[in-house]
Amino acid sequence: MGIGAPPEGVMTAAAVKCLSGCMQARFWPVNSEERKRLKQMGGDLEKIYTHNELASGATIIFSATGVTDGDLLRGVRFFGGGARTHSLVISIQKDGLLRRDFIDSTHGFGGEEFEMRI
Repeated sequence: MGIGAPPEGVMTAAAVKCLSGCMQARFWPVNSEERKRLKQMGGDLEKIYTHNELASGATIIFSATGVTDGDLLRGVRFFGGGARTHSLVISIQKDGLLRRDFIDSTHGFGGEEFEMRI
């Protein structure tokens, strides 16, 4: 539960949908400029939106990369000349196929060759 801007709401709805969850959300503009923009985009202050309305596409893709260690993802690990990251990509395709992939990546800094020891 919390307050965020519409992009965060859509991103959260995509993640919740990919994890087979449910959510409800309501727009909560913090100033008159946000209220005006919401009205121009056809949003309704009184309506309670579901995850299916906020992430309504036929194909939904959500990706997250750990910054610090957590229960789901490891945080960034730095080593001489680079870093290692741990990410999760979840997608729902048009045909209903659900795919969840963990990606362990190594990134070199500065274009120089580096040696990684695990």
